[in-house]
Amino acid sequence: MKSQIPKNKILVILGPTASGKSELAVKFAKKLNSEVISADSRQVYKGLNIGSGKITKKEMRGVPHHCLDIASLKPIWSGKVFTALDFKKCGEKAIADILARGKVPIICGGTGFYIDILLGRMEIAEVAPNWKLRKKLEKMPVEKLFKMLKKLNPDRAKNVDAKNPRRLIRAIEVAKMKPSAISRQPSETESRKLKAESFTFIGIKLPEKELKNKIEKRVKKMIKDGLVNEVKKLRKSGLSWKRLYELGFEYKYPSLFLQGKINKKEMLDKMILENRQYAKRQMTWFKKNKDIKWIRGYKESNPGRFFWREAFYH
Repeated sequence: MKSQIPKNKILVILGPTASGKSELAVKFAKKLNSEVISADSRQVYKGLNIGSGKITKKEMRGVPHHCLDIASLKPIWSGKVFTALDFKKCGEKAIADILARGKVPIICGGTGFYIDILLGRMEIAEVAPNWKLRKKLEKMPVEKLFKMLKKLNPDRAKNVDAKNPRRLIRAIEVAKMKPSAISRQPSETESRKLKAESFTFIGIKLPEKELKNKIEKRVKKMIKDGLVNEVKKLRKSGLSWKRLYELGFEYKYPSLFLQGKINKKEMLDKMILENRQYAKRQMTWFKKNKDIKWIRGYKESNPGRFFWREAFYH
């Protein structure tokens, strides 16, 4: 028999890369008859599977997952580009649907920015592309772009991929937009007036050494599972090397390896190092949320223990 919890409760499971969020979310979902909403800025894309750490059908164990594989990689600077607002719309639709069926939405991911805009902890607005600004910014090195964003929006700079020019340019574009030129969209979450106490935040926080080891194992598994071949396939599909670089270090370094610019060891070392640095940036973002209940794993949050009762019946 499934555990029962009050209506209109939303569970959020977060943590740094390789901490075990997806597995924990599935365990909760099986226990509570819930569904999962992925909050990951790269798992929204079709074709980014191994490098993004996207959960497999087998790992889902029959639990429905939302906001995965909903965007195309093809559009870059012309046409439709997937934005944080697009994710917010997808997430809100999923939340409304899951709650309407009497189930508990479980938001799971490591992109703190996406989680916060989905739950209304940060304001998000629709900003039209500024082609003139983009053309100018594309000529700048990533170091200068990051410095510019840090000055314009320090909070956004804390969670952005500092070496991803596309994300930096979009963040700068939004930060420089005048309020009068912003088109605001009605929020389904806000219209339902979900209160802060409707959310229960559970964060996975591992000892530094343990997390480092998990990150190293995860990167090695990606290589073993065929990450390089995934990048080859993406390249053959028509993506440029530049576009592949923009998809994050899990795609940048295999791309450099395929071009003969680095060897296999350098590829592996760079990916491990950048994953560890990214995990630190994720934790810096999450630490702003004082409502997160930090645990090390499923045993500490077993539904039969006091922690679970306290979390949902406060």
